[in-house]
Amino acid sequence: MELTTVWFCLIAVLWMGYFVLEGFDFGVGVLLPVLARDERERRVMINTIGPVWDGNEVWVITAGGATFAAFPEWYATLFSGFYLPLLLILLALIVRGVAFEFRHQRDDARWAAWWDRAIVVGSLLPALLWGVAFANIVRGVPIDAHKDFTGTILTLLNPVGLLGGLVTLTLFLTHGAIFVALKTDGEIRHRARDLAVRLGVVAAVLAVVFLGWAQEHTGNTGSLVIFAVAALALVAGLASARRGREGWAFLGTFVCIALAVAGLFVALFPDVMPSTSAGGVTLTVHNASATHYTLTVMTIVAAIFTPFVLLYQGWTYWVFRKRIGVHHLPVEESSRPVPGNVLS
Repeated sequence: MELTTVWFCLIAVLWMGYFVLEGFDFGVGVLLPVLARDERERRVMINTIGPVWDGNEVWVITAGGATFAAFPEWYATLFSGFYLPLLLILLALIVRGVAFEFRHQRDDARWAAWWDRAIVVGSLLPALLWGVAFANIVRGVPIDAHKDFTGTILTLLNPVGLLGGLVTLTLFLTHGAIFVALKTDGEIRHRARDLAVRLGVVAAVLAVVFLGWAQEHTGNTGSLVIFAVAALALVAGLASARRGREGWAFLGTFVCIALAVAGLFVALFPDVMPSTSAGGVTLTVHNASATHYTLTVMTIVAAIFTPFVLLYQGWTYWVFRKRIGVHHLPVEESSRPVPGNVLS
């Protein structure tokens, strides 16, 4: 296998990891005012992702860095052409991170309410815009003979792009609701599980339409099989949620999102950014890649350090694996500010 193909696959894995991990904490953030009935339940929801949300964001940083190093032409065209949506995503992630840390620093309901709104918006925008971005990558964008993006922000807000945004948003909401049900106990657990099933039906319909379009537009036999398995995983996950088996339900949405992303990359290969312009240049793994020497060095470094990163993140999830509930938050301490990422 050529190193360009290896790094295309590795970047696909990084995006799969980012969407399945950051996806559920985006969902938790957006559902904060929907599932929580009071301050103690809001704190419980935030505590479910408190130890892991910042670690989940490392995946997108690594994906961006890997793209820059392995496929500099892809990186340059993508980040210049998608500058405004990517800037909005970055600002949303910054605001969301600040909100997680600041909402508990004052014993003031209005203070907490404003930061809760920041968490919702900071989770909603990326959940929507990542879908818009990936849908346009698969659909193709205007790229001229100099490999420059020639469209505008309105070019990206096409029906397919907006459908892709709704797909990621609804899938992340379903994934997040199931995660809340998996990590909590008491009434909020049952509300989250019931909501996950309802959201999952909407997500399934939108995902079938979008993935069907992607298969028809640029798919192949491999992507067809992957999309089919992703759909089955989502159905199995929703069926498990209805039976109260949150662990299997979370596995179902986890596999669905991972395979949906994998299928898009398989459908795209060997292209990385198709051009819709007459006379334009479609970027591929070959004409957008770095030198063979660069890819060789990157492969050696990745082979050495990636297992340590995966082990550390897996250990983090294992340590914070237990359920939490409002009974873990005594009323007299429910608004006491506590530093650190475990927002309890």
